[in-house]
Amino acid sequence: MTSASLQPATGPARRTVMAAAGAAGLAAALTACGSGDDSSDTVDTGSGSSGTAGSAGSAQDGGSSAGGAALAQTSDIPEGGGKIFKDQGVVVTQPTAGTFKAFSSKCTHQGCAVGSVANGVIVCPCHNSHFSVEDGSVKQGPATKPLPAAKITVSGEEIKLA
Repeated sequence: MTSASLQPATGPARRTVMAAAGAAGLAAALTACGSGDDSSDTVDTGSGSSGTAGSAGSAQDGGSSAGGAALAQTSDIPEGGGKIFKDQGVVVTQPTAGTFKAFSSKCTHQGCAVGSVANGVIVCPCHNSHFSVEDGSVKQGPATKPLPAAKITVSGEEIKLA
């Protein structure tokens, strides 16, 4: 073996390996960030008032779909609080009696799943960001962006992802 063959890799080959290692580490860190969610198995991502989502307080599209299946009953969502639906990636809230909203359950800080909803706020357990149950806005950081709204419809007692 010559001394040239013992030299460390340099140039594009080494950069490619280092970039791949960095990307893999980032992916592992982001995956771990959202793995500690111990909330219920459902989450709401949109908003709507009793009746149709086209009325005041309607939800915006948050990218979730549930094929029209009922997500919850209105009685399942506490006034001033909400319920997280992990499988659907949404949290549904009822800021005031008869008004239902839905938001992505993915924290805008580092992508963790939110963990609880109470006392008017949605809380991320990873870094303690708080979001408003009324509009998803940031109430306490480190998050700086609101939770994206999701679209729901309320028909009678049923809440569905739109």
